[in-house]
Amino acid sequence: MPFLAITGLILFQVFFPFNTRAQGNLLITPRRVVFEGNRRSMDLNLANIGNDTATYAISLIQIKMTEEGGFESITEPEVGQRFASPYLRYFPRTVTLGPNETQTVKLQLVRSSTLEPGEYRSHLYFRAVPKEKPLGEEEEIVADPSSIAVKLTPIFGITIPAIIRVGQPSVNVTISEPELRFENDTTPRLGIVFHRSGDYSAYGDITVNHVSPQGTVTKVGIANGVAVYTPNATRRFEIPLINTRGIDLSAGRLEITFSAPSDVKPEMFAEAVLILN
Repeated sequence: MPFLAITGLILFQVFFPFNTRAQGNLLITPRRVVFEGNRRSMDLNLANIGNDTATYAISLIQIKMTEEGGFESITEPEVGQRFASPYLRYFPRTVTLGPNETQTVKLQLVRSSTLEPGEYRSHLYFRAVPKEKPLGEEEEIVADPSSIAVKLTPIFGITIPAIIRVGQPSVNVTISEPELRFENDTTPRLGIVFHRSGDYSAYGDITVNHVSPQGTVTKVGIANGVAVYTPNATRRFEIPLINTRGIDLSAGRLEITFSAPSDVKPEMFAEAVLILN
C-alpha cells in the first residue's frame, strides 16, 4: 500500500469567565459584547502577548448551551432562540498581530429597527490561522511506506458571546437541588441546578458562604461569569469549595447567591440555602 499522509484539524472552542479572555497568546477585552438601549457600536481590543506574529480569522458562529453547561455548534435556532449575526457588522475580519501588538475590532448594530423585543445571541469566533509551510521544506520520511500516517495540526480558537437585547429586561432565575459532594473523599464540591425563565439570558457570579452554628461566616466558593443562556430553562452547575480547612461541613449551612456583576451594587438573581447535618 502506498504511503498516504492525512492532515487533520483539531478545533478548540474555549469559553472563559473572566474580564479579559485569553487563548494561547491572544487577549480579548471585554469578555462579552452586549448591545442594549441606544448602543449601536462597540470596540473589542485584541492583544498578542506572545513572541511570534499570529493571524486570526474572525467570524460569527451559532452555539447552544447544554443542560450541563457545555456548548455545541448549531446552524438553526432552537425554539425560543434568536441569532444576532444577521444584525451585526464587524471589521476587520482578519487580524495579524506582531509580538506585543494590539488592534481594535469594531462592531456595529445594523437593521435594528426590524428587531422584535427579546434577546438575540451569536458568538464571535477568533480562529488562529496556521502558518504556511515554507517552500522547499522536506516532508517527514516514513520508515514503512505501506503505513498510513496521520498528521494533526492544532487550531486554537476563542469565542465570546455577542448579544442584542431589545425591550424591557425579562429574566427570572431560581436555584434548586443544592448538594454537597466529595471527590475522592477529599475535595468538597457543591452541585446546584439553575432554573431560568423569561426572554433574556442570565449572566453573573456565584458566591458560597459557610455559616457555622455559632454564626461565623466564611467564603468557601466563588465562580465568576456563569451564564444560563436562552432558550435553556435549566443548567446544572458544580463549584469546588475553597478555604474549607478547619471548617466543619457537617454542621451549619451553606448560603448560595447568584448575582449580576456590578462595581456599584450587584443585582441579585437568586439565593439558596443548604442545611448541613
